[in-house]
Amino acid sequence: MDILNKVRAYREEENSLRWEGSFAEYLEILKERPEVAQSAHSRVYNMIKEHGFTEENDRKTYHFFGDDIFGLEHAIERLVEEYFHPAAKRLDVRKRILLLMGPVSGGKSTIVNILKRGLEEYSRTDSGAIYAIKGCPMHEDPLHLIPPHLRNDFYESYGIRIEGSLSPLNTMRLEKEYGGKIEDVRIERIFFSEDKRVGIGTFSPSDPKSQDIADLTGSIDFSTIAEFGSESDPRAYRFDGELNKANRGMMEFQEILKSDEKFLWHLLSLTQEGNFKAGRFALISADEMIIAHSNETEYRSFIANKKNEALHSRIIVMPIPYNLRVSQEERIYEKMIKESDIADVHVAPHALRVAAIFSILTRLKESSKQGIDLVKKMRLYDGENVEGYHQVDMEELRREHADEGMDGIDPRYVINRISSAIIRKEVPSINALDVLRSLKDGLDQHPSISSEEAEKYTNYIAVARKEYDNIAKNEVQKAFVYSYEESAKALMDNYLDNVEAYCNKNKLRDPLTGEEMNPDEKLMRSIEEQIGISENAKKAFREEILIRLSAYARKGKRFDYNSHERLREAIQKKLFADLKDVVKITTTSNTPDESQLKKVNEVIARLIDEYGYNSTSANELLRYVGSLLNR
Repeated sequence: MDILNKVRAYREEENSLRWEGSFAEYLEILKERPEVAQSAHSRVYNMIKEHGFTEENDRKTYHFFGDDIFGLEHAIERLVEEYFHPAAKRLDVRKRILLLMGPVSGGKSTIVNILKRGLEEYSRTDSGAIYAIKGCPMHEDPLHLIPPHLRNDFYESYGIRIEGSLSPLNTMRLEKEYGGKIEDVRIERIFFSEDKRVGIGTFSPSDPKSQDIADLTGSIDFSTIAEFGSESDPRAYRFDGELNKANRGMMEFQEILKSDEKFLWHLLSLTQEGNFKAGRFALISADEMIIAHSNETEYRSFIANKKNEALHSRIIVMPIPYNLRVSQEERIYEKMIKESDIADVHVAPHALRVAAIFSILTRLKESSKQGIDLVKKMRLYDGENVEGYHQVDMEELRREHADEGMDGIDPRYVINRISSAIIRKEVPSINALDVLRSLKDGLDQHPSISSEEAEKYTNYIAVARKEYDNIAKNEVQKAFVYSYEESAKALMDNYLDNVEAYCNKNKLRDPLTGEEMNPDEKLMRSIEEQIGISENAKKAFREEILIRLSAYARKGKRFDYNSHERLREAIQKKLFADLKDVVKITTTSNTPDESQLKKVNEVIARLIDEYGYNSTSANELLRYVGSLLNR
């Protein structure tokens, strides 16, 4: 299907969703589907809830935020559970401005944009359908037509609470166009659209001298004064401010704390009472979620000003820190690269990982817990197994510093440095060392990094380099192992046979001669020593393996190479230790013989086919690892 056919199909689908009818017909819809009359806050919460969530380790991951927000599960969970959910239940938090506070490039604007785009799509679904008085510039709730003295009766009949008063414009239209007959008022289905200014508004502060309050509340249309005779005639007023247009949906205040005070005072009445003042009219009702964002420095300055005390109690602050998980940080960079003009450049495996390691280290705070350094903390946060520590330890670490993740290196800096590395190298491929070099060079050019911070960050780059050295050696050594998985399985099976015989005090039978022999202590120790199992601890480790083996057998599951993390690590290291000399000779020889050259070509082919390298980055990796092994 070409693009024009798709446009045509979308237009036809949108036309099929349109509905128009009388208020009496709208009430019939409400009888069948009372959720149509939900509030703006309820609409946002139900939209998020409809996408579902996954719960793991007592933490919820909301699917609505999908592949756009990474590593902020805890912040998102708080946002949903402490604001959206109670606000949807009409609790008092709905009368507050939601302020997302966090460092630059931390995801605040992304969260708001996801909510905006989500509402646009949700309004096109049956469960998110929204109806408004036709011809109303504020897309007013049709239920405002019900007179106040009948609203209790309406609640008893329909189970729907009505909040808000009919706007001045629709009050006049009801009398002049419909003769006061609310049942005849025309109602239509509307679809949220930021571009068309329906249900979604955005306000961005600018020069206070030039910015007019009309940007928020609308203004008088002086060209119609002669026709309608008075500035207080609602037909002579443009209800086109952001607060007007965001009615029924959400209103975004960008960098709210940079706004002039006169703009913020309008929010006091809107949040607490659900109305605002515009022109020479009575208060105008509006049902909209106000979401704002700012950084921590501006917020601290804001609350320090006593003049802002009235607004303090109207704001709910939700911290949005930087992501603190290496694997999720990698995904952020992958997304940013995919959306940029450098998407066609080959980024070697682990190049983004080392950048992520550096970034996360700058955001973490030292722990007072004995034995935990930043690298161990980083691994625990990323879900890796760290010997001697468990999930409980990780939760303790999280509680230790409430402001962890509120400072450090931002993702934009990393992407800028990756771009710089690509331009400098002038080849369509960069590796981890190129990225680390560029990150280090950029520290001196970063305007907000002090010399003391630059020194600390340089040390973190060295740590990331050390982590990469281990990754690179393992990568090459794995590639050098022919049929690596088969070799690992054979070695593991041999080890398990010996462990089982050792623990059960049995003998093994030689598969060739058939003679009985004792368990091979030398083999078992050569593997166990790879992960630091001492002579005194070997019995306990072997019994642990046997217990795990029995547990798998009872459940009818097969114990394989990946069934025990530490055993897998030991098997890997044993295989790599046996191959180290081969790798060293082959990668560093200036004049490799035919067999060595064949081996190098096989490894390069494997790195390209199975590990994601191209020929340039594979050759660079081999040369680098060769130099590491010769040190």
